[in-house]
Amino acid sequence: MNNVERLRATYEFRPVDHLFRREFYIWTEALDRWKSEGMAPDADHNQLFGWDPPADVGIGRLGWCEPALVPAFVPEVLESGDDHEIVRDHAGRVLKVFKGRRHGFMPTYVQHAVACRRDWDEVVAPRLDPATPERWKGFDQTLANLRSADAEGKMIVLTGVGGYMYLRSMIGPEEVCYMFLDHPDLIHRMMQAWLDLSDAVASRVQQQTEIDTVFLAEDICYNHGLLISPDMVREFLFPYYQQLLDNIRRRQSTKRLRFQLDTDGNCAEATDLYLELGLDALLPIEVAAGNDVVEIAKKYPNLVLLGGIDKRVLAAGPEAIDEHLERIIPFMLKRGGYVPTCDHGVPDNVSFANYMHYRKRMMELDHA
Repeated sequence: MNNVERLRATYEFRPVDHLFRREFYIWTEALDRWKSEGMAPDADHNQLFGWDPPADVGIGRLGWCEPALVPAFVPEVLESGDDHEIVRDHAGRVLKVFKGRRHGFMPTYVQHAVACRRDWDEVVAPRLDPATPERWKGFDQTLANLRSADAEGKMIVLTGVGGYMYLRSMIGPEEVCYMFLDHPDLIHRMMQAWLDLSDAVASRVQQQTEIDTVFLAEDICYNHGLLISPDMVREFLFPYYQQLLDNIRRRQSTKRLRFQLDTDGNCAEATDLYLELGLDALLPIEVAAGNDVVEIAKKYPNLVLLGGIDKRVLAAGPEAIDEHLERIIPFMLKRGGYVPTCDHGVPDNVSFANYMHYRKRMMELDHA
């Protein structure tokens, strides 16, 4: 069984020779630490960590944690102090950050790009216009790469920022809650722009190849559940998601389209909610927020799960790692529909020795 066959079998709950081997991602700071602890600077990570070669290809062009603004705002330092900076980022947000370090902590949000209708109409909406020629620069090569990947059987994935993340990144996490109540018409206009751009990208791709998965970065949960109410999700997000999924399915002739969601936090309430749209796959099953991948797997036997390996355990040492994996992997191997990864990026408190032990033990357990 090769990597492509293995990943497709995972999504179809068919037997595999071993669980698909990949990682969510590894912090740059962790890799820097590992190099200081003996990892070769030029190491082939697939070979070193025993990962499978990629078996899916993301289309891109639709952002991830922020919308795909074209043109993006020009990042700049607005103010510099002894230990902090005030910066404007590519999404137009003004942030207070530690000087010299932007990763591994939450910045202080000072201002967002959309505070009123005029900000949206005059500043941001034009940057999401599908008709902007610059947006499609190099897209012919993207399509050629997708055709080649599809010919190899790889899964073609429409990746993009989910509606909540999209709105929050432009309006702000607190401000967007007021906007849902005070200016619902503006929220709908913003979501229609999300749909128009997402569908424009999907449509162009589908002129050349079919799509396997719509994969949205949503991050709509915190450690106690949803950040907005289920009714708000159904009113402001689901109609646009449903229309995108329906449009893509209508243009397909052979492939079954899957819907995959990425959300941090406690995903229990969100899982039931997004199943109303036909959710097929969920990640990264963050353990610190109260998720247990085994219990979720028991409750939702037809849901593909990715993640669920506690990043804190990877930092705790071999004994804790062994106990953790021995509880999860045999059950999930038998159940199927599972790709084991860390429950978010591997942080820099995980030593090289611990991570190598984790990979070794994983590969001892992940096959019959």
